[in-house]
Amino acid sequence: MSIFTKNRLYKGKSLIKDLNDYTVVDIETTSLDSSSGEILEISAVKVRDKKVIDTFSNLIKINDEVGPFTTNLTGITNEMVLKEGKDLTEVLYNFKEFLGNDIIVGHNVNFDINFLYDNFIKELGEFLSNDFVDTLRLSRMLLPLSHHKLDDLIEYFNLEKRNEHRALNDCLLTNQVYLKLCEKLVTHSS
Repeated sequence: MSIFTKNRLYKGKSLIKDLNDYTVVDIETTSLDSSSGEILEISAVKVRDKKVIDTFSNLIKINDEVGPFTTNLTGITNEMVLKEGKDLTEVLYNFKEFLGNDIIVGHNVNFDINFLYDNFIKELGEFLSNDFVDTLRLSRMLLPLSHHKLDDLIEYFNLEKRNEHRALNDCLLTNQVYLKLCEKLVTHSS
């Protein structure tokens, strides 16, 4: 592991901001550890003037089998990956193009960014250095909840419950949560 991967020296900054334009990002992985796990799915939702204008979602061919825990959590099966999965390098390149210089929004987004950062270096020889807003951090700052999981926030804001734990669906729900948190952020800072 290189010093860049270990320390992530060029990782973007964590922001607390009400944005109009951004991209919501979520990934599904085979493990919680970016040094041993693989990215299974990358999804993103591009937002302009607080409205979704485009989406990106790709399954990725992995070297290992999709484990039962991951299949139970996400519904992603080995058959789906074999049939629909694309090459990681190609997906990362296309994701990079989709993301551009946007600020990333995500729930517990450090996890996603660390996985992506390490894979950007390994597969593309580049750094993922976009700044980011973490809805988990915002919710801990703004809401009187004992738990701040995405499902807790969906329930708190009376949003439509997620019917699947898939990256694109989570991006869309995270965007709704972010918009609600921004309303609270405005009143919090007044």
